[in-house]
Amino acid sequence: MITSIVLIKTSVDRVPEVAEQIAALEGVSEVYSVTGPHDLIALVRVRGHEDLAEVIPGRISKVPGVQSTETHIAFRTYSRHDLEAAFSIGLDA
Repeated sequence: MITSIVLIKTSVDRVPEVAEQIAALEGVSEVYSVTGPHDLIALVRVRGHEDLAEVIPGRISKVPGVQSTETHIAFRTYSRHDLEAAFSIGLDA
């Protein structure tokens, strides 16, 4: 599974609508409205690198109100939830 973080600039007056449309796209797992130079951050999770092209420029960039995107591909995932699950394998509560 490949995870990418997509930083998105939108039309200021359409942030909630754009976020909802992006969140509904296949391959997008979460969308956050944020402060700073970008308006939204989307997490995209797909099986292969070629799928990123389908989701990001093929779907996200075509949502009305999206002005630009910047994509970062994750090499590794570090998650407290993943660590807790790994240490609890085989343990009874």
